Amino acid sequence: YAMLLSLIFLIVLMAAIVGFVFRHEIKTNFESNLNLALKDYNVTAGRHSEAVDTIQRTLHCCGVQNYSDWEGTEYFSQRGIPQSCCKDQKDCSEEDLKDPNKAKLKVFVHGCFFLVTSTMESKMSIVAGISFGIACFQLVGIILSCCLSRYITNNQYEMV
Repeated sequence: YAMLLSLIFLIVLMAAIVGFVFRHEIKTNFESNLNLALKDYNVTAGRHSEAVDTIQRTLHCCGVQNYSDWEGTEYFSQRGIPQSCCKDQKDCSEEDLKDPNKAKLKVFVHGCFFLVTSTMESKMSIVAGISFGIACFQLVGIILSCCLSRYITNNQYEMV
């Protein structure tokens, strides 16, 4: 049992180290995937478009760096900036969303990349604390299982 807990402890420890070391690559990968999701927005009506809409509505942001990221997409040439960027859904017409100057007043101007990464980083302390707590319980379990094993081994020799 102690060996199994030790193995799980090492796996969790390695995952934490890898996540910490490669956090910049994770950010870069997220940014490139978000850019790709903007380019493919509504081309194939899939989960990527829904994810972009959800992020934009929830975090009150638009685009990757800012709302002007949409200008380089195929969706913008057809319909303008998506409705999910609008501050007020009732006050956002398609004509306003096609004109970047008018849209600036009606949509969220901040980009989603910074907001998502800052939200994730602010929650990392909570995740790290919970992981540390679990690791402490695992270490206590390892120590207690070693003590139990030693106690059982010592009692077997006394019984003979």
